[in-house]
Amino acid sequence: MNRLCAAAFLLAALLVAGCRQQPNAGPTQLTAVIVSEYPHDQTAFTQGLVWDTNAMYESTGLFGQSSLRRVDLASGKVLQRRNYGSQFFAEGLAVFGDSLYQLTWSNGVIFQYAKDSFDLRRTFPWPHEGWGITHDGSSLIISDGSATLYFLAPDDMSERRRVTVRDRGREITRLNELEYVNGSVYANVWHEERIAVINPADGAVTAWIDLSAVCARMRSGNPEAVLNGIMYDAAADRLIVTGKLWPALFAVKTVPIGQNQP
Repeated sequence: MNRLCAAAFLLAALLVAGCRQQPNAGPTQLTAVIVSEYPHDQTAFTQGLVWDTNAMYESTGLFGQSSLRRVDLASGKVLQRRNYGSQFFAEGLAVFGDSLYQLTWSNGVIFQYAKDSFDLRRTFPWPHEGWGITHDGSSLIISDGSATLYFLAPDDMSERRRVTVRDRGREITRLNELEYVNGSVYANVWHEERIAVINPADGAVTAWIDLSAVCARMRSGNPEAVLNGIMYDAAADRLIVTGKLWPALFAVKTVPIGQNQP
């Protein structure tokens, strides 16, 4: 073997080795940088957050305090509201077409409302806990506090498939509020100051977004005032986050950890 062939062989071997090592590199590590801040009802125990047609919709939880809301983002004013009785604990919220789908935590039901009027259209049984909900344009995607994401038909809630969320083989549980962003599922992890970015095809975590700097501004001493709430405004390409009992929402951009900030 001459020197040229030997060099080519060595280069090919290094490239193959690099490709083999790449899957073990782990998820991309990102951090969130605040772009702007908006007022938020500090009494809202935020469980679901979604943006649609220039309006913010919010689901708030706790027995006796749960509600469905349409909110003006700029002022924080609640424009429309539907309250629940003491028997329901509301959870995640999604807009699909002209309907709002709202989960309940332990009541075993999913509510479907008319988006404009908040009139109840249907009630579906749900055999798991309800935590977070979003959609990919075809299926509703639901979390139940485990490492599982369920993909359901919006018309009858029949299960189409499910995936287990893992970071290099380790199951990621306590998946909470969800948002579908540019082909990925973003998920709050309950009582963690980070968001998992998930490949919906196989459940692999492709990135983590560190929100600890944002959370540090909102710490109040209440252990349940945790990060929970993700919405994406596709038209403006802005990601907005909040938490339970937080007095503010934050539009953020994500950058690789370690990248210099302006």
